Amino acid sequence: MTHWRLHYHLIWGTFERQPLLVNEREKVFYGVLYNKAKELSLKIHAAGNMDDHVHVVLSISPKHSVADIVRHLKGASAYAINHMENCDGEFKWQTGYGALSVSERTLEKVIAYAAKQKKHHRNDATISIYERVDEK
Repeated sequence: MTHWRLHYHLIWGTFERQPLLVNEREKVFYGVLYNKAKELSLKIHAAGNMDDHVHVVLSISPKHSVADIVRHLKGASAYAINHMENCDGEFKWQTGYGALSVSERTLEKVIAYAAKQKKHHRNDATISIYERVDEK
């Protein structure tokens, strides 16, 4: 058996940062996230969101690439949201994502940050490096 400890903080947004991840869409997103994680043998440490972006802290086996994991999570969740009753089928995620490696020493801090997204944004206490999804 191979020993690994590979932790990541992933961030991605809705298309054009539209405030679309609300109510039932938010619930569907989390259902897909955790089901897909189980299917791919990922360990989700924490997840949090605002209406226009998500944060996921997870551990990924070296048999998977970060890009493939993000593709699976974004694709499956957009598909599920677009197939909800009374959905116009127009939900989509922005192109790209942010990915930060997380050390064992900072893992708990990053977990707390991701899990409390709404509180951090409400209190204007976000950490800019944890919010980035592009090189700007």
